[in-house]
Amino acid sequence: MSEAPIYTEYHPRWYRAKISTYWWLGRWPYLKFTLRELSSIAVAFSVVITLFLIRAVIRGPEAYGEFQSRLRTPWAIAAAAVAFGFVLFHTVTWFNSAAQAMVVRVKGKRVPGAVVVAANYAAWLILSGVVTWFLLGG
Repeated sequence: MSEAPIYTEYHPRWYRAKISTYWWLGRWPYLKFTLRELSSIAVAFSVVITLFLIRAVIRGPEAYGEFQSRLRTPWAIAAAAVAFGFVLFHTVTWFNSAAQAMVVRVKGKRVPGAVVVAANYAAWLILSGVVTWFLLGG
């Protein structure tokens, strides 16, 4: 199998179009898909920060204060802002594609995609309101 194929007059070579490394920048749907996949890194970053926060709370007030002081640095604030933007993008694009990913049937009929998407946004809004109310001491 190490031999190169032998091409004859009647054996055409296969056409292989040259594809740029940055092919995904050419069209918005491809770019959006790639950014959504890359946004998983920001989601993982947020999870790691949350785990470190829980560890600091468990270790006591001094560890929690030290953790907060580390998060007040300009680099940490910038990283959190970028991560928040990517997590928000990840959430919105996932909710918008949920109608294709999740088929919901009621009484044997498929629920329209717009209803599935609207239900996701409504649940997000309600849960955000509950968390905000809880955090503000309501």
